[in-house]
Amino acid sequence: MLRVTVGVFAHNEAAGIAAMVGELARQDITQDPGLAVRMVILANGCTDATVAVAKAAIAATAAPVEVVNLAQGGKSRTWNRFVHAIADADADVLIFADADIEMPSANTLSRLARALAGRPALWVANSRPVKDIAYRPQGLRPMDRLIAAAGGGLDDWRTAICGQLYAMPAPRARKFHLPVGLPVEDGFLRAMVLTDTLTASEDFTRIDGAAAVGEADLFHLYGSERSFAALIRHQTRIVIGSAINAACFAHLRRLPATARAPELQRAAGDDDWLPSLIRTDLPRAPFGYVPVHFAVKRLVRLWQGGTPARRLPIAIAGFFFDLIVYAGAQIRMARGAGSGFW
Repeated sequence: MLRVTVGVFAHNEAAGIAAMVGELARQDITQDPGLAVRMVILANGCTDATVAVAKAAIAATAAPVEVVNLAQGGKSRTWNRFVHAIADADADVLIFADADIEMPSANTLSRLARALAGRPALWVANSRPVKDIAYRPQGLRPMDRLIAAAGGGLDDWRTAICGQLYAMPAPRARKFHLPVGLPVEDGFLRAMVLTDTLTASEDFTRIDGAAAVGEADLFHLYGSERSFAALIRHQTRIVIGSAINAACFAHLRRLPATARAPELQRAAGDDDWLPSLIRTDLPRAPFGYVPVHFAVKRLVRLWQGGTPARRLPIAIAGFFFDLIVYAGAQIRMARGAGSGFW
């Protein structure tokens, strides 16, 4: 019997949490006789009716789901609470899901769990993120089509961690703690997984997509930004979060290897750890708060020949978009936007 705990991260999701309860109710993971499953909605720092709406939807559908109401919000804080306190102590697999995704297949969660059982060397099994406007392209505006076309041009989802939906063996997840207030917690976790908390070289065999050999990719849908302004805001958060992660990595590498995991455990319980680190380590010469990599990554890809000719116009447009985001991120961080800002 494989024991699975599913954690659904929900912060002010009153508008969509009933739909997620419906998604969970139709997943076949609870009917699998080889799986013992517990599903928990992690309502964290909610100031709307997320908890009440979720409980009403559970009662209406008889979904095998429970709600935990956490007074303090934040993705990394809630990750720590889920992994180290809320998930069953004897769980074999932990599944992490955002409350605002869709799972078109009824076997999404069971395949995630089975992927880890079938591949013991994996530390993370990913679901492939797909934009809803790419999955349902009918009637899109020109801006929507451009956003849909630009997706997936830089990152390999198989070796990344998309925080929207992934699974980890529970004993391996418990090796890690995340600093409270990280804007981009999945990128931070990826680095910790690949390097054993920055104590070893990157091992990319630890992360992969959840599809077995011969099977179609396991995927989920997420709501795409639908305006240029919203896209700028979203990407600015990613860039700021990545810059903060880089500062954290630099700090950890200055410590003895044996002190890095204990330092992160301390950071997981100290609300001032990350703000203090940012004040101390940033800005950093010569590029200020944000490494220049985030402004030139598409140019580097073009220079190295990694961009297909058909995507050249999109890549060039993306470069100017990245410049806007880079400048905005520098300004926001100079004004104090960083830890826990989102």
